[in-house]
Amino acid sequence: MSTDSATPRSDFATTMQIIPVVFFTFLCYLTIGIPLAVLPGYVHDDLGYSTVLAGAAISVQYLATLASRPLAGRTADTLGPKRTVSIGLTGCGASGVLLLLAVLSAPWPLLSMVLLVLSRLLLGFGESLCGTGAILWGIGRVGTNHNAKVISWNGIATYGALAIGAPLGVAIQHMVGFAALGILVIALAVLGFYLARPMLPVPVVHGERMSYGSVFTRVLPHGIGLALGSAGFGSIATFITLFYAARHWPNAALSLTVFGTLFIGARLLFANTIKTYGGFRVAIASFSFECVGLLMLWLAPEPNVALAGAALTGFGFALVFPALGVEAVGLVPPASRGAALSAYSVFLDLSLGITGPLAGYIAGEFGYGSVFLFAALASALAVGLSVLLYMRDVKGANLPAAL
Repeated sequence: MSTDSATPRSDFATTMQIIPVVFFTFLCYLTIGIPLAVLPGYVHDDLGYSTVLAGAAISVQYLATLASRPLAGRTADTLGPKRTVSIGLTGCGASGVLLLLAVLSAPWPLLSMVLLVLSRLLLGFGESLCGTGAILWGIGRVGTNHNAKVISWNGIATYGALAIGAPLGVAIQHMVGFAALGILVIALAVLGFYLARPMLPVPVVHGERMSYGSVFTRVLPHGIGLALGSAGFGSIATFITLFYAARHWPNAALSLTVFGTLFIGARLLFANTIKTYGGFRVAIASFSFECVGLLMLWLAPEPNVALAGAALTGFGFALVFPALGVEAVGLVPPASRGAALSAYSVFLDLSLGITGPLAGYIAGEFGYGSVFLFAALASALAVGLSVLLYMRDVKGANLPAAL
């Protein structure tokens, strides 16, 4: 991998080394984003299942990602990031095949639901390997001094794809039909696999490797903060379309686009604040903005206020993953970075996996708006946890001086 002592390069040159590999994350998340806004309605309206099952059908993907994180970390650390990305893209393509079969099986709701769940499971597997591999591939190309930049650009690719994919999926579904979504997912995965083949891999890092259990324990506090903050994204991604429909508001997919746009804007403009102020202080500010945005969604009397709330939530959530992630990955030796990144990411998957069915229950009992109040409370808890982690970090840094 690139070493930190390598000849310094300009910010632009560094970015140009990062973008080609995070583009595979972009393609992966396009395969996630394209069906994202239409699948809850398909499960609820076309197949006739409850809102809880509609949320679960989306969230099962995140549970699959959660289960495959240890595999993703081991694969990236031992086989290398490039092979990890290629395997992940293969999983995304296979999910598109099952999605197409699920839509063609719509006259048999149970069969269609089973195929859809299997498709989501494969997509979660592909997401895990592709996302972890792309980040480590980028770090290998530019060095560990640019961890935050790589993670930030990977997030831009992630949520940029979701911002584009959600309205694109709605438009394609309206113009062509659900079946076209499966075909497009397959095509995107094939494109990514083809583009990855000629690119140079980075060497596998050798040296001390911590056990996955030890890595997991070390990043646990940071992961809990990530899980609490991710409830906002999970709630918006899963239930914003049904929230709009319940209030007879148009353009639900626009809220996902606005969320993604502000997310990308915050990453582009403020990613360097992590290196300047430290991950914990940035996380405290980020969670605070996210909490306010979710409260605006909960209280929104009309669509424009809801859009503003989604925008502020996206702005706040933007730096959560890299801010806490840089702190987490810095706790392990270089040869265990893949394990640390995957262990940390487990909490994102766990949060999104739990949020769907839990938010579905809350929506059924108290209305769709209450889902965003629940997520706002989770963000408020994340603020408190980040403050505690920051205070512990400051105390640890000052301890040698005190001795």
